[in-house]
Amino acid sequence: MIKNEQQEIVVVAKEISTSVEPTNGEINTPSSVVSNSVVSNTDSSNEEGSNTPRETAPKPRHNKKPRYNKEKANQETNQEGNQENEQENNQENGEQEAPLPRKKPVHNKRKNNPNNEFPENDNSAVAWTSDLKKANAINEKSHRDRLNPHYKLNLNTNAKIRITPLGGLDEIGGNMMVIETDKSAIILDVGMSFPDENMHGVDILIPDFSYLREIKHKIVGIVLTHGHEDHIGAMPYLFKEMQFPVYGTPLPLEMIGAKFDEHKMREHRRYFRAIEKRVAYKIGDFEVEWMHITHSIIDSSALAIKTEAGTIIHTGDFKIDHTPIDGFPTDLHRLAYHGENGVLLLMSDSTNSHTVGFTKSEKTVGPTFDNLFAKAKGRVIMSTFSSNIHRVSQAIEYGLKYGRKVCVIGRSMEKNLELAMRLGYIKFPKDQFIDAHEVHKYEDKEILIITTGSQGEAMSALYRMSIHEHRHIKIKEGDQIILSARAIPGNEASVSTIINHLLKAGAKVAYQDFSEIHVSGHAAQEEQKLMLRLVKPKFFLPVHGEYNHALKHSQTAVDCGVLERNIHVMSDGEQIEVTPKYLKKVKTVKTGKIYIDNQLNHKIADDVVLDRQTMANEGVVMIVAQINENDRKMVQMPRVRSFGLVPDKQDKIFSTEIEELLELFLTNCKPGVFKNNKIFEDEVRKVVRKHCVRKYKKYPMIVPTLFVQ
Repeated sequence: MIKNEQQEIVVVAKEISTSVEPTNGEINTPSSVVSNSVVSNTDSSNEEGSNTPRETAPKPRHNKKPRYNKEKANQETNQEGNQENEQENNQENGEQEAPLPRKKPVHNKRKNNPNNEFPENDNSAVAWTSDLKKANAINEKSHRDRLNPHYKLNLNTNAKIRITPLGGLDEIGGNMMVIETDKSAIILDVGMSFPDENMHGVDILIPDFSYLREIKHKIVGIVLTHGHEDHIGAMPYLFKEMQFPVYGTPLPLEMIGAKFDEHKMREHRRYFRAIEKRVAYKIGDFEVEWMHITHSIIDSSALAIKTEAGTIIHTGDFKIDHTPIDGFPTDLHRLAYHGENGVLLLMSDSTNSHTVGFTKSEKTVGPTFDNLFAKAKGRVIMSTFSSNIHRVSQAIEYGLKYGRKVCVIGRSMEKNLELAMRLGYIKFPKDQFIDAHEVHKYEDKEILIITTGSQGEAMSALYRMSIHEHRHIKIKEGDQIILSARAIPGNEASVSTIINHLLKAGAKVAYQDFSEIHVSGHAAQEEQKLMLRLVKPKFFLPVHGEYNHALKHSQTAVDCGVLERNIHVMSDGEQIEVTPKYLKKVKTVKTGKIYIDNQLNHKIADDVVLDRQTMANEGVVMIVAQINENDRKMVQMPRVRSFGLVPDKQDKIFSTEIEELLELFLTNCKPGVFKNNKIFEDEVRKVVRKHCVRKYKKYPMIVPTLFVQ
């Protein structure tokens, strides 16, 4: 009887097991349930005559019943899950766990595959091989593919992009660039730069806008990376001539708005378009996405510019700070995302390309401030760049920590701090701030002064304090001065001068005594390498900085896998054409600098600056004479004055020399010279200048005033 029942159960089990294999996506009873019941009944029949009742398999719970998918991998996973559930149910009911039938490894079923390789059309698992040499070759190809995703670029497109830097190359500052297609163009930053010591009476320099006038009809907008003066300082002067929509984050837009207010151009704020980072905006033929990066000013961005020809990444000024003050590090994930999808061209900051290693985090300045504030017995006066809001905020935090009132002095410093607090970038109680005229009401140990002048500018607040010309604050013995900045190339002498003034006034100056009193806002070599590895561009254009900086950056790019033939070190005015197939120079456009008098906010003509340079370097000679055309003689003694050429005590000797020279010239000159007074003055100018060059080795400015009778 028992044997008959057992045979019937086995037959039923076989029928059920054959129906378990899902066909056409149907859901069947799990085979594990049947297997368990068969094993249990078989075990109970081994002992004949036993009174032990037969074990029966528990009914499967419907809520544990898996759904089978069409794919075999999912089917096997679900079956294993049901087997585990049945084991748990059996254990809960006090039943002895029955052994599960072992499954053969999947690769053993591939009898016709001696290398145990999965066929390409088998999606149930990832392919593998027992041929180690072949596996190494496969992995090498995988490495090449991930390092050079340029195969994702569309080589069949006829689209091309033209890139024209109008400023920012072969110099520090003045950054401006045009990126254009046949139909659209965008302007990338509109910055200013500072004059050198030979540009007398010039306050700032702005790029020449001549090329923008040529393509004005297709410019669709201006995109901004951040709010430093060398990227936005020329905006008011551009908008006085032509206006376009301006896209950027809130801080640089508000900084530009403040400049518009100063220039009485408040109505141009209507062109502002504030953006959200990580969102692409359609601007003409371009899709522009802003990605967060860290720099020495808050709210800085890199740009991903998508075009029909491919994606262009422009880093802007950047460093990779993993512990920034605001907690928002560089968006490496987004940069890597674009790199994986294939980047046509990378333009990257070259300013610190000679600096080995990594740039230190902004947070490293904090402990230095803490140490200086803790030791200071008198007033603490901290000077830095007015745009470095995070540096200023750290100084304020430590000032408040040590019970000091905060006094902010300097127009640009006051303006930047006020708008940063108004927009919500930093937050401090307003009752802890005092005005300059209130400083004398408090003890010296209760005062923190934050001011401008870290570059030794002659008109800055700190400079005037150091020479006792400031209205409210004068440097005195016991003051602790913190210069939290590094001298910009060309400003070393000015910084040295102001330090000398501060020391003579009796103050202590912390400048280069502490290695972490200042950190750069630009990427060093290892950060530049990381950017190159994340973006993996096909073509590379180093930007920002002098020629030696760009050249060094190009060598770093070669080390990181960019082909040397795919790199070009540009100069201002060079127009570069790039497509997925090539990068080449196509032409040169007009560039240069426009001189600006910042006191009057107007341009200075080139010849005015040249005349100032000549007068400063070579001197001036002024001649007034009355000539009789008939006898070719002077009616009376000429009046000759010189400035910057000979000492005052030699003026009479020099005047006699010029008189004899004029008499000789009048005797030998052609008769027609007297007919045209301008030609006559030019000839006199040449004769006098030749004499000055021969005797004094100078090329002075000659100013003749001649009257012919």
